[in-house]
Amino acid sequence: MKKVLSFLVTLLLVVGLAGCSTGETPAKTATPATGGNTDPAKMVVGLSVSTLNNPFFVTLVDGAKAKAAELGVELIVVDAGDDSAKQVNDIEDLMSKNIQVLIVNPVDSSAVAPVVGDAIAKGIKTVSVDRGVEGQTVDVAIASDNVKGAELATEYLVELVGQGAEVAELTGIEGSSAAIDRGKGFHNVADAKLNVVASQTANFNRAEGLSVMENILQANPNILGVFAHNDEMALGAIEAVNGKDIVIIGFDATDDALAAIKAGTMAATVAQKPALMGETAVDAAVKLIKGETVDSVIGVEVELVKE
Repeated sequence: MKKVLSFLVTLLLVVGLAGCSTGETPAKTATPATGGNTDPAKMVVGLSVSTLNNPFFVTLVDGAKAKAAELGVELIVVDAGDDSAKQVNDIEDLMSKNIQVLIVNPVDSSAVAPVVGDAIAKGIKTVSVDRGVEGQTVDVAIASDNVKGAELATEYLVELVGQGAEVAELTGIEGSSAAIDRGKGFHNVADAKLNVVASQTANFNRAEGLSVMENILQANPNILGVFAHNDEMALGAIEAVNGKDIVIIGFDATDDALAAIKAGTMAATVAQKPALMGETAVDAAVKLIKGETVDSVIGVEVELVKE
């Protein structure tokens, strides 16, 4: 008798479950970011920035902080100091603090990839800003069109120094996507229209821009123009040329660069919008936390500033 009753109960359950099925596949919805945070009302975002020893990234972080305050986000900012190993440790520390979203501005786009992969594996949403992450698919990538910006700068350099003129390139940190893209944009134009006699890294640093440019000038005294991957290196190059008639163009449109343009020591720079980048990154992070749809790539316009 017990076996009969058990069979009837099982049969009723199977029929009931079959009656509840519609035969349709449920629609996919965005998965809210949780990371290690068990409180859905609390939004915790980590921002790992390559360096705060550069006005561009200071402005980017300021924009992120302002948007975080506006949206009620706890934003934890860590400064890698242009040290890839430190950045990896910083991100590991952020993950231990139960962040839901990691915003990363890599020192080196390849070196940071494994730890970003660890964050993704833990269910932490990821946003790259200004520089990409090689080998990892982040949820959102926010950046200026660095290739286009460098092309604009180089076309203007050609206009000022003339085709075939000897020029130098001061490159950024090797492996960073910004350096790769700006170098690509420069060479897209320069290789056909200019004589690039030197291309050396100064690691996006003003002091290195000075020393590297001094060495370049000693070996190449006929240089007429310089394209630097950022304004800090361009400003260092200005010190190195020491008043010589050499056209210098930078990238970032920092306050010091704009002042140099007004003073006539720098010919131009490429304007990005670092504050807007920071704001956009935090805004995207909040949408990811809430499970809303966000474009996987968000571009920020650039323009050439000559005065």
